Amino acid sequence: MVLRTLPVPDGLAGERVDAALARMLGFSRTQAAELAAAGAVQLDGRAVGKSDRLTAGSWLEVDLPDPAAPVEVTPEPVPGMGVVHEDDDVVVIDKPVGVAAHPSPGWTGPTVVGALAAAGYRVSTSGAAERQGIVHRLDVGTSGLMVVAKSEAAYTGLKRAFKERTVEKVYHALAQGHPEPTVGTIDAPIGRHPSNDWRFAVVADGKPSVTHYEVLEMLPAASLVEVHLETGRTHQIRVHFSAVRHPLVGDLTYGADPVLATHTGLTRQWLHAVRLGFEHPLTGEWVSVESAYPDDLAAALETVRGAYGG
Repeated sequence: MVLRTLPVPDGLAGERVDAALARMLGFSRTQAAELAAAGAVQLDGRAVGKSDRLTAGSWLEVDLPDPAAPVEVTPEPVPGMGVVHEDDDVVVIDKPVGVAAHPSPGWTGPTVVGALAAAGYRVSTSGAAERQGIVHRLDVGTSGLMVVAKSEAAYTGLKRAFKERTVEKVYHALAQGHPEPTVGTIDAPIGRHPSNDWRFAVVADGKPSVTHYEVLEMLPAASLVEVHLETGRTHQIRVHFSAVRHPLVGDLTYGADPVLATHTGLTRQWLHAVRLGFEHPLTGEWVSVESAYPDDLAAALETVRGAYGG
């Protein structure tokens, strides 16, 4: 087992243990509940159950499965995961929230590779066994478009394209407040948070990270923003907008207003991969696909428009 010690941020005060752990560590509430039931979760040295509430400033201790344990792909259908493009070499899927790209230690929820296996899709055998075909990832709490390699040649070509930054990755995000200027670039290095290793932050010795944005719609409480990623760091959009004091609505991990999150009904950050474009690794043709907002994000946006938009 691996012991993780985590401070309870102000934004998660009052949250249930299972819900908070799902947000903080990126796995399912079911797994969090199982850990609590097994006595693997303590709050300030006291074992807690899944429905116990957290207090700000307290410390959580969680015994997680050994990360060295083998991880296997379990074929499992994922309702709502659609295929928006497919040919002999690539498949582009529209990933729902709550689905990981691939299995990992501590994650027992659904995965993209498991869903593709359950649907009978053949994917590239390149890469680690549990992430074959995966050339990029979306966070569990982020929905939208992902491309997966089906052939070995496609895997090599797509990995090169992502490394050389020739892939068009476009997201829509609902950020608190009004970013200034309304069209700009956030160029700030990202690395592990100096005191919370389950989060990321802008740090001097981080990896170069560049985010371009444009405000599409300005509301009194928030702004709908289109984001183009030049780099692809973990939590990049969330970290960058938090760093400029405009955290994404619903993103309590990175400083979002919990009152606004509750008002919108969101249980995750308002972030969606709306467009993906890339040169086909075999034919050379440009492939471009788009994704509509899922129901939870569309409803939250309308709530903000209705309540604050006049």
